[in-house]
Amino acid sequence: MTTVTYHPHVTTFEQHLEEKYGKRGTMARDTYEAEARAFRIAEMLKEERRLAKLTQEELAQKTGTQKSLIARLERGKIELSTAMLNVLFEAGFGKAFQLEH
Repeated sequence: MTTVTYHPHVTTFEQHLEEKYGKRGTMARDTYEAEARAFRIAEMLKEERRLAKLTQEELAQKTGTQKSLIARLERGKIELSTAMLNVLFEAGFGKAFQLEH
């Protein structure tokens, strides 16, 4: 049986986010959440492209987009709707796009 020890200075990740950015729904927290989502999408896209052994140019051709769009997505500089990301992932990798919370 595991004993849980109370540590008064240890906080949850949610508590940390609230302290640093505020509660959900505040401007600072919404900005953080959007940037974090863009980062996760960028990393997923880069990893899927790497696994598919595609260049940005090849992925752009497969999906009917521009290389510059792929590059901006991979840098987390733009955020597309989930529907558009699903189209990109389906056309580019044959997979549905799914972002878990």
